[in-house]
Amino acid sequence: MNIKRSLKTVSLHFSFAASSLETVIGLYGETFEIPCNNGAIKSEDIIMTKWKYDKGEGTPGDLLVKQKNQNVSISATDEYKDRIRLAENSSLLLSAAKLSDQRTFTCMVVAGADITEYPVHVVIYKTAAGLEISDRAEELEIGKLTKLGTCVAKDSNPAANITWLKNNSPLEADGKGISIKASVLVNPATGLSTTTSTLEYSAQKEDTGAEFTCSTKPTVGSELFSPPATFTITYSTENIVLQVTAQDPLVEGDNVTLKCVADGNPPPTAFNFYLKGALVKVENANSYTIKNVTRNTSGEYKCSLIDDPSMEASKEITVNYLDIDLSPSGNIVKNAGDALDLSLQIDASGISAVSWKKDNVVLDEEPNFAELTYTDSGRYECEVKMGGLSQKAFIELTVEGVPVIKRLIKKRGEDGRHKVLICEVEGSPKPAVSWSINGTSLDESPFVNGKITHKITVVPTANLTVSCTVSNEFGVDSRTINVSSRKYKVVKRDKTNLGSKQTLMIHTTNEQLKRPVLYNKCLFFLILFRI
Repeated sequence: MNIKRSLKTVSLHFSFAASSLETVIGLYGETFEIPCNNGAIKSEDIIMTKWKYDKGEGTPGDLLVKQKNQNVSISATDEYKDRIRLAENSSLLLSAAKLSDQRTFTCMVVAGADITEYPVHVVIYKTAAGLEISDRAEELEIGKLTKLGTCVAKDSNPAANITWLKNNSPLEADGKGISIKASVLVNPATGLSTTTSTLEYSAQKEDTGAEFTCSTKPTVGSELFSPPATFTITYSTENIVLQVTAQDPLVEGDNVTLKCVADGNPPPTAFNFYLKGALVKVENANSYTIKNVTRNTSGEYKCSLIDDPSMEASKEITVNYLDIDLSPSGNIVKNAGDALDLSLQIDASGISAVSWKKDNVVLDEEPNFAELTYTDSGRYECEVKMGGLSQKAFIELTVEGVPVIKRLIKKRGEDGRHKVLICEVEGSPKPAVSWSINGTSLDESPFVNGKITHKITVVPTANLTVSCTVSNEFGVDSRTINVSSRKYKVVKRDKTNLGSKQTLMIHTTNEQLKRPVLYNKCLFFLILFRI
């Protein structure tokens, strides 16, 4: 088809897609698409598509032409010759995007008698190659404005805006403790910009361990962050503390360590320790150990900086001790009736509590022995407690003396014929018990607290006087008790001789005959109940 001939015979109408340019973003170094007519004209109606660009100062440059049913013809002879191609939808595909591509590209479409142009403005973006903090300070001094470091965002378009952060919170220049200076350098070869931001910072004590970072938010893509940086914060000692490390409770024979802790950074390494008037200097360490403490170790201790003795701290140390003296103690032998003065002396570093036991039974109060009895014999143990300390002492008390019969009694046996004689004795050492009569069922109780009970069972056939005799190495005691024999015989007479009455014949012992009143009363009741 001859274009010139067609122009002579066809009346063409030119129009522009819009008065304002469409903008397309391309990423640096990548292929991007510049749209043509965005589907406003059907592809089957298009006779010819032509792409051109603005070379500057209104001078157009041809890129390619595509006539219907023909292949694409590349007309560009400059840098675009090998970087352009036409998409099926007539869009222009531009590879290896450069900053020089930031210009206006125009798509001209011939459809029927109409020629329409679609200009598109291209903008090329490039994210910074990365962020890092360089020229870092070796340390930051409290209250002194110091260059912390420089953050660099290399090769970006447009130029990056850098933000400084401390523990992820943005920092803003205040002209006092924070100063931020930024500059931009453009590479003449690539047109890319490198942004440099320098932070000067006046540190505080709480900045110890703080993480400083810098960041930038590109126009396209995610926000970038530099690796975090931490700094040594230096400051003079403002506070000093004396720490005491020891067993709890601290008792005699233990070790105690004194540690002087200063809040300066770097921390001091030389200290004075004042040990109850004695001065000890320690270098390249902050602690001192006192071994095998005694109660005399108790008192006030101090530490200070060698460089500044006025910076000091103190601590009171108490060595706990508990001593008891029970007098008398151990095995004690006393005579019955004597007095025993029991004395407990306590020497302790604090308030103590005393408890007593007798033969492992808790006593309500301290034992008092104004007049010893055999029941006072036993093991007495006292325990004194103070905090976590405890001391015990004991006496094993034995009360000795002549045995004494406390009671000698008799009881009727269950069958009415036997008599049980009981001899209750006190004495120590254990008394030997003997009877003046032989008997059966001998029974002896355990010897406890100087007491013993001895039982014997007898069947008296006559009136007896029985004695119980007890003895030990200190003496003898004896008691007697009367034991009578009673015989009852019941005889029934013939009713014919006594009519309806029965006659009870009672034979008594001579002892009963001596008691006529008691005998008559018994006879009366026997006759009354017709036994």
